[in-house]
Amino acid sequence: MKKPETVAEYISSLDDWRGKMVSALRELVLEGAPEAEESIKWARPAYEYNGALCYIMAFKNHVNLGFSRGTDLSDPLGILEGSGKEMRHVKVTTLEGNLADALKDLVREAVALNRPDVGSAAGP
Repeated sequence: MKKPETVAEYISSLDDWRGKMVSALRELVLEGAPEAEESIKWARPAYEYNGALCYIMAFKNHVNLGFSRGTDLSDPLGILEGSGKEMRHVKVTTLEGNLADALKDLVREAVALNRPDVGSAAGP
């Protein structure tokens, strides 16, 4: 299987529930960060706005929505996971309840952190 060159190719390569979840998360990211640039980096959808912003990556049993400056994000629901220096992610299997709104809030906060007047983005 060849590596996807576009986000649409990445999504179409997932022929189960994960393709629908990646598509839903893509829409959520683009709604929360309409100024973000979308590309494939590290073989997964990646989003940038004044530096690295977030990524989406499908695994066997979940889809990660990861944040480059995750340690700087507020997390009122306690959904961010990870132990790295800066990156954090949310393991997503459903967008039921208030999870979609919480994720969109995290995306918007990530954009705010990357605004030029706030400081430059850290992360890969």
